Amino acid sequence: MDLTYTAAEEDFRRELRAWLAAHIPDEWTRPGFWESLGDDESFRVRRDWERDKALAGFAGIEWPTEFGGRGGTPGMKAIYDEETVRAHAPRTVNPLGLAFLAPTVMAIGTDAQKKEIVGPLLRNEVIWCQGFSEPGAGSDLAALSTRGVRDGDDFVVNGQKVWTTNAVHGDKIFTLVRTEPGSQRHRGISMLLIDMHQDGVDARPLKQMSGASEFGEVFFDDARVPASDVLGEIGDGWRTAMLLLSFERGASGIGQYTEFRRQYDEIVEVARRLGRDTDPVVRGRLARVLTELECLRLHAMHVLTQVEQGRDLGFEASMTKLQWSETFQDLWEVYDDILGEDATLDALSTPGGDLDLRPLHAQSMWSRSVTIWGGSSQVQRTITAERVLGLPR
Repeated sequence: MDLTYTAAEEDFRRELRAWLAAHIPDEWTRPGFWESLGDDESFRVRRDWERDKALAGFAGIEWPTEFGGRGGTPGMKAIYDEETVRAHAPRTVNPLGLAFLAPTVMAIGTDAQKKEIVGPLLRNEVIWCQGFSEPGAGSDLAALSTRGVRDGDDFVVNGQKVWTTNAVHGDKIFTLVRTEPGSQRHRGISMLLIDMHQDGVDARPLKQMSGASEFGEVFFDDARVPASDVLGEIGDGWRTAMLLLSFERGASGIGQYTEFRRQYDEIVEVARRLGRDTDPVVRGRLARVLTELECLRLHAMHVLTQVEQGRDLGFEASMTKLQWSETFQDLWEVYDDILGEDATLDALSTPGGDLDLRPLHAQSMWSRSVTIWGGSSQVQRTITAERVLGLPR
């Protein structure tokens, strides 16, 4: 395992740090700032900032330069993840498009799709969402019932998707649709690229317990999609989906570790302000979580080393998802236990002044979801057992 970066990568770190310092207003780093904005205003501010970041050359770090990327190394991408968290940079407004769709289009898209999708996505001119989950299908992606019927040069789509990130703000959606009548399971599925602003597409927000509406549900009612807007081959959408999801491989977890470590320090400060830092039980739990965090850091560097050596980690990506999500949840369970019944309050009075808990509460509530989305912990354990350890079903 290599714990160092090259000279060129450290030069990139210094350049990135300088740009971030000059382009992130102080108010953005203050606790509670983003929570004080409405969903629409927060989205607009983050979208504008990320567009400027892309134009400055700090987006698509590993993407080829021909697609507008920087052509950087995996180490540069890890540094980017680390430094943006340290600088309190806004979270991306186009996460699924950047992480999954763009690499897939670069790999198997038509020349027209590469031209129309990749550059505008990088500059946030087009916001993409992902339509995989459906009501009643649970974690079984192949159990989809949304259908597309061929009508001349178009597919006519009817059905529903749910838990769609950025559904309300999305301009387009990449989604799995059953396009062969009578087909079952993995066969007869196509990956369609659908315009969200057309008649026949209705996106409705889903309010989370934190009060945010990051997710939504999408209804298709005779929505029309040109056959040229199929990504990959018609009827071979399952293969396209597996390729798309494979681009999570190589994600080293450096960004997650950096963010979680900062949150750990914030939770320790809460314990101090409330006089709980001397409680041996609390101290023991904080020590265990800190150990988990350092294990996550070392695992992240191991993954980065393997990727830099050209190794395809394949199903081992499930181990990374399992580790960071469980660690994140353990961290915020300690926070909830430190506060006890006060976890329901927005603020607490302490000898050092009022303590605003709203930003921390939002993270605590969000932590409940991370072991579900992106493949639940149960699914990740099954994949690890069968595909990595070779255990029998």
